[in-house]
Amino acid sequence: MNADPEALARAGRAIRTADLARRRGRVGDLIGLIIEATGIEAEIGELCLVGDGRREEPVPTEVVGFRGGRTLLMPLGELGGIGPGTPVVPTGSPFRVEVGEALRGRVIDGLGRPLDGRGPILADGWRSTTAPPPDAFTRPRITERVGLGVRALDALVPCGRGQRLGIFAGSGVGKSSLMGMIARSTTAQVNVIGLVGERGREVREFIERDLGDALAHSVVVVATSDQPALVRIRAAFTATTIAEYFRDQGNDVMLMMDSVTRFAMAQREVGLAIGEPPATRGYTPSVFALLPRLLERAGTSPEGSITGLYTVLVDGDDMNEPIADAVRSILDGHIVLTRSLAHAGHSPAIDVLQSVSRLVGEIVTPEVQAAGQQMRAALAAYRDKEDLISIGAYQRGSDPLVDVALDQRGSIDAFLRQRVDDPTGAQDADTRLLEIGGALGAELAAAPRAAETPSPDVQTASPAGGPSAIPSLSLA
Repeated sequence: MNADPEALARAGRAIRTADLARRRGRVGDLIGLIIEATGIEAEIGELCLVGDGRREEPVPTEVVGFRGGRTLLMPLGELGGIGPGTPVVPTGSPFRVEVGEALRGRVIDGLGRPLDGRGPILADGWRSTTAPPPDAFTRPRITERVGLGVRALDALVPCGRGQRLGIFAGSGVGKSSLMGMIARSTTAQVNVIGLVGERGREVREFIERDLGDALAHSVVVVATSDQPALVRIRAAFTATTIAEYFRDQGNDVMLMMDSVTRFAMAQREVGLAIGEPPATRGYTPSVFALLPRLLERAGTSPEGSITGLYTVLVDGDDMNEPIADAVRSILDGHIVLTRSLAHAGHSPAIDVLQSVSRLVGEIVTPEVQAAGQQMRAALAAYRDKEDLISIGAYQRGSDPLVDVALDQRGSIDAFLRQRVDDPTGAQDADTRLLEIGGALGAELAAAPRAAETPSPDVQTASPAGGPSAIPSLSLA
């Protein structure tokens, strides 16, 4: 009988890659979340199973370091049932997750297991969560804009297909609501949403209230704050791996991660536990080495694209704290949400003067770019004189640009405000921006002539609280 050549080839590969001399180790010590094992041969990142499986399932662990001839492991689950001498078996492979089209519309945990009660996921295969980013010279240039459904972003901080933007904000400023708006309105084909270190109470709220019908073309990866640090780290890589699978199928993927700061905090826990020296604000060197390995995996490739939106929970509203500064240096732009705008009822609380897209000149027309610059100039001029205006000390005619900003206050404010249930297409946002930009330009061009021949209607602003007081302007 002639053997099937393909079957022989598969058998040969299995024999060559099989670990025929697998060494079982033992737990020697357990300090905090670190398991010290002896007698095993494993590599960094390799998955090991701790336990004999008699009373409970073995606990999956990951090799995170070595010390004094012992292998350091951290659990991907609860540590119940582990004691001195418990068997440790290396699997010979890194952590992998199931990927496939069946993931659309599903909610899974950081290890790829379903959380939505809809049964097992019929996957197309397995992928390691550790992968290199696309080669720099194989990445196509970013030339197309992806619609986000938010006027202030599409027009003033546009996002290219395959670009990576950071959303910087303090707690309670509206990051989740903004992510939900984008997920429901984006022109990307698939959403992959990673909730890393999220409060357990807010997970269902985000899925049912903020995400809504967009869940049908989304994949949600959840690792709540009570999960082990390694699970929170794996959740970020699991979401990225799933996004890479859909990208390789030729899709344009929107990857949203909330938040990179909690991912960094989880890695800080791991680093301090294995003895790394603390650096800036207690963050270990491995945190700053791991951030680019995560963020650089998003972007364009010859098959498709991953557009990345990463939220950064700034500590004490300090936009220059270590993680915010490191992430900003890696990404292709940043969106800043400010607490002052949120408290003023300005939604979304986007401060467009602090927000930057580094690809604005590549993905929008020169006319839209010029109109956006005119609006930014008017906002900057108003902000510069805001204190004088608020106390009624500003005199109209002293700065034509401030006068124009005051006159167009209503239209600019209406443009920057947007309800969460009122998505706007990128073309509509461009049209409205061009209208406002045209009005600003026309009024500014006429300002010098008006200054030469003052109109009897020109008045000096009354002090705050008087009948002609200028109300506080809640602009981004």
